[in-house]
Amino acid sequence: MQVTTEILGSHPQLSQAITDREISTSWIRGEEGLIGFGVYKEATFTGAHRFADASAWWRKELAELSIANNVHGAGTGPIAFLSFAFTDASESRLVIPEIIIGQKGGKSWITWIGSENQPAINSLGGEQRVPLNLQWEPGSIATDEWTKRVAIAVDRIKAGEFEKVVLARDLTAKSDNEISTRALITRLAENYPTTWVFLVANLIGATPELLVRLSKSLVTSRVLAGTIRKTGDEDRDLGLAASLAKSSKDLEEHEYAVRSVADALSPFCSSTNVPESPFVLHLANVMHLATDVTGVVNEGASRVDLLTLIQALHPSAAVCGTPTDKARNVIADIEGMDRNRYAGPVGWIDARGDGEVGIALRCGELAADNRSIRLFAGCGIVAGSDPEAELAESQAKLLPMRTALETL
Repeated sequence: MQVTTEILGSHPQLSQAITDREISTSWIRGEEGLIGFGVYKEATFTGAHRFADASAWWRKELAELSIANNVHGAGTGPIAFLSFAFTDASESRLVIPEIIIGQKGGKSWITWIGSENQPAINSLGGEQRVPLNLQWEPGSIATDEWTKRVAIAVDRIKAGEFEKVVLARDLTAKSDNEISTRALITRLAENYPTTWVFLVANLIGATPELLVRLSKSLVTSRVLAGTIRKTGDEDRDLGLAASLAKSSKDLEEHEYAVRSVADALSPFCSSTNVPESPFVLHLANVMHLATDVTGVVNEGASRVDLLTLIQALHPSAAVCGTPTDKARNVIADIEGMDRNRYAGPVGWIDARGDGEVGIALRCGELAADNRSIRLFAGCGIVAGSDPEAELAESQAKLLPMRTALETL
């Protein structure tokens, strides 16, 4: 099958671009990224070997393609969008779109599968708003029960069983009408331009956390752990940012997450750089402690692709805990819900094995009929955690998706 990539003369706003196929995938940050239309092929994977199985499937599909790439660079040519489940028991998904529009550094391009001429690209006109009339329903467990489980986790940490665990909760919204994935992507991109707005197989969200980027031999991972909610008052928020940077509880949580990423990357890298202290990342509604860990892939080794790094990194302490195996068992024991693809790797990989993958946070999973959506949020629990404060943090993390849905 023929795959062609060419420069686009126009520079469409990605979230507003349309073709004769339905939007199927996205990975947008600010004015840059990728958006896919239609589905050429897709596959599901489960089990302990799901990353290796997905890599083998992608290589097999590439071998069957005749690629004419007149643009080159990361994100050009055929792309597989990926969304992996948190555990190996749930389904992970890979999707190859029929048409992909990319934009980076003032350059726009289009990739399409098939022998026809370049597909027509237009910009979306004003969409007619259809009232959703959302009804919010409790998630897998009630809020008071969730705070009790946080307290149980804190007691077990203080007893020395483990150091940190991430506990998640969910919330469901039901709608009288179909929820438009395009409208939701557009709203998230407008409201949270510094996050990666993603859509893969009905999992949609705006994540601030980059699990790993591989570009040629350079590896980058942005670790977020430690959160405080913004007030909207600039002076007060500056004070809160300073308190976050000094918080022993949040610094402890952050250190575990950074250490887990650096340890996971070290076998693949000839050198890694881990800053001594985090910076405060300001988002629209919250602030996080953040650290960018970088590394250079070992020279002379067999080519390490993105899926190899994902397998080594997932799950990090930022979404699981420390030690990882013990935290994973605690999650299975007391969290009380199936995360599915929440907190799993989500992003894209190209034909060279490069790509960008975030952690599926600040997200929701749409039902097949697009009339309901399940939202997720999680909090890192350490010895100094307070259950009520963790509940408030989880509510702040649900806000991006709630606000986007309520303003469609």
